[in-house]
Amino acid sequence: MHRYITQRLLLSVPVLAGILFVTFALARLLPGDPCRAVLGERATDAICNDFIRRKGLDKPIPTQFVVYAGEVLHGDLGESFRFNRPITQLLVERMPVTIELSISALLVAVAIGVSLGIISAVRHNSTVDIATMVGANIGVSMPVFWLGLMLAYVFSILFKDTPLWLPPSGRLTSGVDIRPLYETWHLTVSGSGKAVLDFFSNLYVFNALVTGNIPVLMDAIRHLTLPALALGTIPMAIIARITRSSLLEVLGQDYVRTARAKGLREWPVVMHHAMRNALLPIVTVIGLSFGGLLSGAVLTESIFGLTGVGRTLYEAITARDYVVVQGFTLVIAVVFVVINLLTDLTYGYLDPRIRLS
Repeated sequence: MHRYITQRLLLSVPVLAGILFVTFALARLLPGDPCRAVLGERATDAICNDFIRRKGLDKPIPTQFVVYAGEVLHGDLGESFRFNRPITQLLVERMPVTIELSISALLVAVAIGVSLGIISAVRHNSTVDIATMVGANIGVSMPVFWLGLMLAYVFSILFKDTPLWLPPSGRLTSGVDIRPLYETWHLTVSGSGKAVLDFFSNLYVFNALVTGNIPVLMDAIRHLTLPALALGTIPMAIIARITRSSLLEVLGQDYVRTARAKGLREWPVVMHHAMRNALLPIVTVIGLSFGGLLSGAVLTESIFGLTGVGRTLYEAITARDYVVVQGFTLVIAVVFVVINLLTDLTYGYLDPRIRLS
Protein backbone atom coordinates (compact mmCIF):
# COMPACT_ATOMS: atom_id res chain seq x y z
CA MET A 1 0.00 0.00 0.00
CA HIS A 2 2.77 2.45 0.95
CA ARG A 3 4.63 1.62 -2.24
CA TYR A 4 1.50 2.30 -4.31
CA ILE A 5 0.90 5.65 -2.61
CA THR A 6 4.53 6.65 -3.14
CA GLN A 7 4.38 5.70 -6.82
CA ARG A 8 1.19 7.71 -7.34
CA LEU A 9 2.65 10.76 -5.63
CA LEU A 10 5.84 10.55 -7.71
CA LEU A 11 3.80 10.20 -10.92
CA SER A 12 1.81 13.28 -9.95
CA VAL A 13 4.96 15.46 -9.90
CA PRO A 14 5.33 15.71 -13.73
CA VAL A 15 1.55 16.21 -13.98
CA LEU A 16 1.68 19.18 -11.62
CA ALA A 17 4.76 20.53 -13.39
CA GLY A 18 2.93 20.32 -16.71
CA ILE A 19 -0.11 22.08 -15.24
CA LEU A 20 2.14 24.80 -13.85
CA PHE A 21 3.81 25.32 -17.23
CA VAL A 22 0.56 25.32 -19.22
CA THR A 23 -1.11 27.74 -16.80
CA PHE A 24 1.95 29.98 -16.85
CA ALA A 25 2.00 30.02 -20.65
CA LEU A 26 -1.73 30.53 -21.14
CA ALA A 27 -1.81 33.36 -18.63
CA ARG A 28 0.78 35.26 -20.69
CA LEU A 29 -1.04 34.53 -23.94
CA LEU A 30 -4.12 36.37 -22.71
CA PRO A 31 -4.65 39.60 -24.63
CA GLY A 32 -4.27 42.85 -22.75
CA ASP A 33 -1.87 44.54 -20.37
CA PRO A 34 -2.00 43.55 -16.67
CA CYS A 35 -0.96 47.07 -15.64
CA ARG A 36 -3.86 48.74 -17.43
CA ALA A 37 -6.26 46.00 -16.34
CA VAL A 38 -5.31 46.57 -12.69
CA LEU A 39 -4.89 50.35 -12.63
CA GLY A 40 -7.51 51.33 -15.21
CA GLU A 41 -7.57 55.05 -16.01
CA ARG A 42 -4.66 55.74 -13.66
CA ALA A 43 -2.31 53.73 -15.87
CA THR A 44 0.17 55.93 -17.73
CA ASP A 45 3.13 54.76 -19.79
CA ALA A 46 5.58 55.71 -17.05
CA ILE A 47 3.57 53.98 -14.32
CA CYS A 48 3.09 50.86 -16.44
CA ASN A 49 6.77 50.66 -17.35
CA ASP A 50 7.65 50.81 -13.64
CA PHE A 51 4.90 48.27 -12.85
CA ILE A 52 6.19 45.81 -15.47
CA ARG A 53 9.77 46.21 -14.26
CA ARG A 54 8.86 45.68 -10.57
CA LYS A 55 6.79 42.58 -11.34
CA GLY A 56 9.50 41.09 -13.58
CA LEU A 57 7.25 41.06 -16.65
CA ASP A 58 9.97 42.65 -18.78
CA LYS A 59 12.09 39.50 -18.62
CA PRO A 60 11.93 36.73 -21.25
CA ILE A 61 9.10 34.23 -20.71
CA PRO A 62 11.46 31.26 -20.02
CA THR A 63 13.27 33.34 -17.39
CA GLN A 64 9.97 34.29 -15.76
CA PHE A 65 8.95 30.64 -15.64
CA VAL A 66 12.23 29.49 -14.08
CA VAL A 67 11.98 32.21 -11.42
CA TYR A 68 8.37 31.38 -10.66
CA ALA A 69 9.00 27.60 -10.54
CA GLY A 70 11.87 28.20 -8.09
CA GLU A 71 9.59 30.28 -5.85
CA VAL A 72 6.92 27.57 -5.92
CA LEU A 73 9.46 24.91 -4.90
CA HIS A 74 10.28 27.08 -1.88
CA GLY A 75 6.60 27.37 -0.96
CA ASP A 76 6.15 30.92 -2.26
CA LEU A 77 3.20 31.26 -4.65
CA GLY A 78 3.95 34.91 -5.32
CA GLU A 79 2.07 38.16 -4.73
CA SER A 80 -1.10 39.36 -6.40
CA PHE A 81 -0.72 42.25 -8.88
CA ARG A 82 -4.17 43.52 -8.04
CA PHE A 83 -4.23 43.27 -4.25
CA ASN A 84 -0.47 43.47 -3.51
CA ARG A 85 -0.91 40.58 -1.09
CA PRO A 86 0.66 37.09 -0.97
CA ILE A 87 -1.33 34.36 -2.70
CA THR A 88 -1.21 32.25 0.46
CA GLN A 89 -3.19 34.92 2.31
CA LEU A 90 -5.82 34.98 -0.42
CA LEU A 91 -6.01 31.18 -0.27
CA VAL A 92 -6.47 31.24 3.50
CA GLU A 93 -9.32 33.73 3.12
CA ARG A 94 -11.10 32.37 0.04
CA MET A 95 -10.39 28.66 -0.25
CA PRO A 96 -12.50 27.82 2.86
CA VAL A 97 -15.55 29.40 1.21
CA THR A 98 -15.32 27.08 -1.79
CA ILE A 99 -14.43 24.03 0.31
CA GLU A 100 -17.42 24.59 2.59
CA LEU A 101 -19.73 25.14 -0.37
CA SER A 102 -18.38 22.14 -2.30
CA ILE A 103 -18.67 19.76 0.66
CA SER A 104 -22.23 20.94 1.34
CA ALA A 105 -23.20 20.52 -2.32
CA LEU A 106 -21.58 17.09 -2.47
CA LEU A 107 -23.41 15.93 0.68
CA VAL A 108 -26.70 17.02 -0.87
CA ALA A 109 -25.84 15.34 -4.17
CA VAL A 110 -24.73 12.05 -2.60
CA ALA A 111 -27.56 11.78 -0.07
CA ILE A 112 -30.35 12.49 -2.55
CA GLY A 113 -28.70 11.05 -5.69
CA VAL A 114 -27.76 7.68 -4.20
CA SER A 115 -31.17 7.32 -2.53
CA LEU A 116 -33.04 8.08 -5.75
CA GLY A 117 -30.77 5.74 -7.72
CA ILE A 118 -31.41 2.85 -5.33
CA ILE A 119 -35.18 3.41 -5.42
CA SER A 120 -35.16 3.56 -9.22
CA ALA A 121 -33.11 0.36 -9.52
CA VAL A 122 -35.26 -1.59 -7.05
CA ARG A 123 -38.47 -0.40 -8.72
CA HIS A 124 -37.19 -0.73 -12.25
CA ASN A 125 -39.59 0.48 -14.99
CA SER A 126 -42.15 1.60 -12.41
CA THR A 127 -43.74 5.03 -12.24
CA VAL A 128 -41.26 6.00 -9.51
CA ASP A 129 -38.32 4.94 -11.70
CA ILE A 130 -39.56 6.89 -14.71
CA ALA A 131 -40.30 10.01 -12.63
CA THR A 132 -36.89 9.85 -10.97
CA MET A 133 -35.00 9.52 -14.24
CA VAL A 134 -37.03 12.32 -15.84
CA GLY A 135 -36.20 14.48 -12.84
CA ALA A 136 -32.52 13.52 -13.17
CA ASN A 137 -32.49 14.53 -16.84
CA ILE A 138 -34.11 17.84 -15.95
CA GLY A 139 -31.55 18.37 -13.18
CA VAL A 140 -28.64 17.80 -15.57
CA SER A 141 -30.18 20.19 -18.10
CA MET A 142 -30.81 23.14 -15.76
CA PRO A 143 -28.10 25.83 -15.92
CA VAL A 144 -26.65 26.63 -12.51
CA PHE A 145 -27.11 30.39 -12.92
CA TRP A 146 -30.83 29.96 -13.73
CA LEU A 147 -31.44 27.49 -10.91
CA GLY A 148 -29.61 29.72 -8.42
CA LEU A 149 -31.69 32.74 -9.35
CA MET A 150 -34.93 30.71 -9.17
CA LEU A 151 -34.04 29.32 -5.75
CA ALA A 152 -33.20 32.79 -4.48
CA TYR A 153 -36.47 34.16 -5.89
CA VAL A 154 -38.63 31.40 -4.38
CA PHE A 155 -37.06 31.07 -0.92
CA SER A 156 -36.01 34.69 -0.40
CA ILE A 157 -38.92 36.60 -1.98
CA LEU A 158 -41.96 34.34 -2.25
CA PHE A 159 -41.34 32.80 1.18
CA LYS A 160 -40.44 36.09 2.86
CA ASP A 161 -41.72 36.39 6.46
CA THR A 162 -42.34 32.62 6.59
CA PRO A 163 -40.38 29.82 8.34
CA LEU A 164 -39.19 28.66 4.90
CA TRP A 165 -37.33 31.90 4.18
CA LEU A 166 -33.65 31.45 3.39
CA PRO A 167 -30.99 34.16 2.92
CA PRO A 168 -30.09 34.83 -0.73
CA SER A 169 -26.46 35.91 -0.26
CA GLY A 170 -23.49 36.07 2.07
CA ARG A 171 -22.15 33.58 4.59
CA LEU A 172 -23.50 35.06 7.82
CA THR A 173 -26.27 37.45 8.75
CA SER A 174 -25.17 41.03 9.35
CA GLY A 175 -24.29 41.45 13.00
CA VAL A 176 -23.45 37.77 13.57
CA ASP A 177 -19.78 37.55 14.47
CA ILE A 178 -17.44 34.59 14.44
CA ARG A 179 -14.03 34.73 16.06
CA PRO A 180 -10.80 33.02 14.94
CA LEU A 181 -10.06 29.74 16.68
CA TYR A 182 -6.90 31.02 18.35
CA GLU A 183 -8.91 33.83 19.99
CA THR A 184 -11.62 31.45 21.11
CA TRP A 185 -9.09 29.03 22.58
CA HIS A 186 -6.86 31.87 23.89
CA LEU A 187 -3.80 30.70 21.94
CA THR A 188 -0.75 32.77 21.06
CA VAL A 189 0.39 31.78 17.57
CA SER A 190 2.18 33.41 14.66
CA GLY A 191 3.49 32.63 11.21
CA SER A 192 2.36 29.38 9.59
CA GLY A 193 0.52 28.27 12.73
CA LYS A 194 -1.66 31.37 12.61
CA ALA A 195 -2.30 30.86 8.88
CA VAL A 196 -3.47 27.28 9.48
CA LEU A 197 -5.79 28.34 12.29
CA ASP A 198 -7.09 31.22 10.18
CA PHE A 199 -7.85 28.74 7.39
CA PHE A 200 -9.91 26.51 9.69
CA SER A 201 -11.48 29.57 11.31
CA ASN A 202 -12.80 30.65 7.92
CA LEU A 203 -14.62 27.32 7.65
CA TYR A 204 -17.57 28.80 9.50
CA VAL A 205 -19.49 25.53 9.99
CA PHE A 206 -16.38 23.77 11.31
CA ASN A 207 -15.49 26.75 13.49
CA ALA A 208 -18.97 26.89 15.01
CA LEU A 209 -19.01 23.12 15.58
CA VAL A 210 -15.68 22.88 17.41
CA THR A 211 -16.41 25.96 19.52
CA GLY A 212 -20.02 24.98 20.27
CA ASN A 213 -21.42 28.20 18.85
CA ILE A 214 -24.89 26.92 17.89
CA PRO A 215 -26.39 30.28 16.73
CA VAL A 216 -23.52 30.83 14.28
CA LEU A 217 -23.73 27.19 13.16
CA MET A 218 -27.44 27.45 12.33
CA ASP A 219 -26.97 30.80 10.60
CA ALA A 220 -24.06 29.48 8.50
CA ILE A 221 -26.06 26.39 7.48
CA ARG A 222 -29.04 28.54 6.45
CA HIS A 223 -26.78 30.67 4.27
CA LEU A 224 -25.23 27.56 2.70
CA THR A 225 -28.52 25.84 1.87
CA LEU A 226 -29.45 27.65 -1.36
CA PRO A 227 -25.91 27.70 -2.88
CA ALA A 228 -25.45 24.02 -2.00
CA LEU A 229 -28.77 23.09 -3.66
CA ALA A 230 -27.92 25.08 -6.77
CA LEU A 231 -24.39 23.71 -7.07
CA GLY A 232 -25.28 20.14 -6.13
CA THR A 233 -28.20 19.62 -8.53
CA ILE A 234 -26.20 18.53 -11.57
CA PRO A 235 -23.90 16.13 -9.61
CA MET A 236 -26.99 14.80 -7.83
CA ALA A 237 -28.65 13.94 -11.14
CA ILE A 238 -25.49 12.28 -12.48
CA ILE A 239 -24.99 10.26 -9.28
CA ALA A 240 -28.63 9.12 -9.36
CA ARG A 241 -28.29 7.84 -12.93
CA ILE A 242 -24.96 6.11 -12.30
CA THR A 243 -26.30 4.50 -9.09
CA ARG A 244 -29.35 3.18 -10.92
CA SER A 245 -27.42 1.71 -13.87
CA SER A 246 -24.67 0.21 -11.70
CA LEU A 247 -27.10 -1.32 -9.21
CA LEU A 248 -29.32 -2.72 -11.97
CA GLU A 249 -26.33 -4.53 -13.43
CA VAL A 250 -25.43 -6.08 -10.08
CA LEU A 251 -29.02 -7.04 -9.23
CA GLY A 252 -29.00 -9.31 -12.29
CA GLN A 253 -26.02 -11.35 -11.06
CA ASP A 254 -26.31 -14.98 -9.96
CA TYR A 255 -25.26 -14.41 -6.35
CA VAL A 256 -28.08 -11.90 -5.89
CA ARG A 257 -30.63 -14.42 -7.16
CA THR A 258 -29.10 -17.01 -4.84
CA ALA A 259 -29.46 -14.68 -1.85
CA ARG A 260 -33.10 -14.14 -2.72
CA ALA A 261 -33.64 -17.88 -3.20
CA LYS A 262 -32.29 -18.50 0.32
CA GLY A 263 -35.12 -16.38 1.69
CA LEU A 264 -33.33 -13.12 2.48
CA ARG A 265 -35.48 -10.03 2.49
CA GLU A 266 -35.17 -7.61 -0.40
CA TRP A 267 -33.66 -4.72 1.56
CA PRO A 268 -30.69 -6.72 3.01
CA VAL A 269 -30.09 -8.24 -0.43
CA VAL A 270 -29.95 -4.79 -2.05
CA MET A 271 -27.91 -3.01 0.62
CA HIS A 272 -25.57 -5.74 1.91
CA HIS A 273 -25.02 -7.86 -1.19
CA ALA A 274 -25.67 -5.72 -4.27
CA MET A 275 -24.90 -2.16 -3.25
CA ARG A 276 -21.32 -2.72 -2.10
CA ASN A 277 -20.43 -4.34 -5.42
CA ALA A 278 -22.09 -1.47 -7.28
CA LEU A 279 -20.14 1.23 -5.45
CA LEU A 280 -17.00 1.44 -7.61
CA PRO A 281 -18.46 3.56 -10.45
CA ILE A 282 -20.44 5.60 -7.91
CA VAL A 283 -17.30 6.40 -5.92
CA THR A 284 -15.52 7.39 -9.14
CA VAL A 285 -18.28 9.83 -10.08
CA ILE A 286 -18.36 11.27 -6.55
CA GLY A 287 -14.60 11.87 -6.59
CA LEU A 288 -14.70 13.56 -9.99
CA SER A 289 -17.74 15.61 -8.94
CA PHE A 290 -16.00 16.92 -5.84
CA GLY A 291 -12.98 18.02 -7.84
CA GLY A 292 -15.25 19.71 -10.36
CA LEU A 293 -17.19 21.48 -7.61
CA LEU A 294 -14.00 22.94 -6.16
CA SER A 295 -12.93 24.46 -9.47
CA GLY A 296 -16.27 25.26 -11.10
CA ALA A 297 -18.27 27.18 -8.51
CA VAL A 298 -17.78 30.61 -10.10
CA LEU A 299 -21.42 31.06 -11.17
CA THR A 300 -22.83 29.91 -7.84
CA GLU A 301 -20.44 32.10 -5.88
CA SER A 302 -21.29 35.13 -8.03
CA ILE A 303 -25.06 34.64 -7.72
CA PHE A 304 -25.02 34.20 -3.94
CA GLY A 305 -22.35 36.80 -3.17
CA LEU A 306 -19.64 34.38 -2.02
CA THR A 307 -16.01 35.28 -2.56
CA GLY A 308 -14.39 31.91 -3.11
CA VAL A 309 -11.94 30.26 -5.48
CA GLY A 310 -14.15 30.37 -8.57
CA ARG A 311 -15.03 34.04 -8.26
CA THR A 312 -11.43 34.95 -7.42
CA LEU A 313 -10.13 33.10 -10.49
CA TYR A 314 -12.66 34.83 -12.74
CA GLU A 315 -11.71 38.27 -11.41
CA ALA A 316 -8.00 37.42 -11.69
CA ILE A 317 -8.38 36.35 -15.34
CA THR A 318 -10.28 39.53 -16.27
CA ALA A 319 -7.70 41.64 -14.42
CA ARG A 320 -4.73 39.76 -15.98
CA ASP A 321 -3.53 38.90 -12.46
CA TYR A 322 -1.24 36.11 -13.62
CA VAL A 323 0.09 35.15 -10.21
CA VAL A 324 -3.36 34.55 -8.73
CA VAL A 325 -4.39 32.41 -11.71
CA GLN A 326 -1.21 30.33 -11.47
CA GLY A 327 -1.31 29.90 -7.70
CA PHE A 328 -4.99 29.01 -7.41
CA THR A 329 -4.84 26.66 -10.41
CA LEU A 330 -1.85 24.84 -8.94
CA VAL A 331 -3.61 24.39 -5.59
CA ILE A 332 -6.76 23.08 -7.31
CA ALA A 333 -4.60 20.65 -9.32
CA VAL A 334 -3.01 19.35 -6.10
CA VAL A 335 -6.49 18.84 -4.64
CA PHE A 336 -7.51 16.91 -7.76
CA VAL A 337 -4.46 14.63 -7.41
CA VAL A 338 -5.23 13.98 -3.73
CA ILE A 339 -8.91 13.25 -4.46
CA ASN A 340 -8.00 10.83 -7.24
CA LEU A 341 -5.53 9.08 -4.94
CA LEU A 342 -8.14 8.73 -2.17
CA THR A 343 -10.63 7.42 -4.73
CA ASP A 344 -8.18 4.75 -5.90
CA LEU A 345 -7.44 3.75 -2.30
CA THR A 346 -11.16 3.43 -1.66
CA TYR A 347 -11.40 0.85 -4.46
CA GLY A 348 -9.18 -1.54 -2.52
CA TYR A 349 -11.37 -1.19 0.57
CA LEU A 350 -14.66 -1.68 -1.30
CA ASP A 351 -13.44 -4.59 -3.45
CA PRO A 352 -10.81 -6.83 -1.80
CA ARG A 353 -10.06 -8.35 -5.21
CA ILE A 354 -8.32 -5.09 -6.14
CA ARG A 355 -4.73 -5.11 -4.92
CA LEU A 356 -2.94 -1.77 -4.77
CA SER A 357 0.48 -3.08 -3.74
